[in-house]
Amino acid sequence: MDVIDLKKLIKFYPDRISREMLSDKPEMRIALMCLNEGQKLDPHKAPLRLLMYCVQGKGTFIIGDERVEADERTCLLCEPLVPHGFMADKGEKLVVMAVVTPVE
Repeated sequence: MDVIDLKKLIKFYPDRISREMLSDKPEMRIALMCLNEGQKLDPHKAPLRLLMYCVQGKGTFIIGDERVEADERTCLLCEPLVPHGFMADKGEKLVVMAVVTPVE
């Protein structure tokens, strides 16, 4: 069993998004991304199923043609090959945990 203390892994960089891999296994990858106000992860596609969980802060999440304003404890699901991204555009920092699994 692995216990991950997210509070200890949250860190911010002024010039880039902080990315911390929490798990990198073929059946499931988990990443923690920390964005300062104004930073963004541009929409991109992946051949994987994705869960984006807003751990801290507020931001705008893009899934396909939709924009969703989300805050702490909001979970968003994205199907494979659908463009997705997010931005810290609500006047505060944003922490997102992303979980990806392969498509069978």
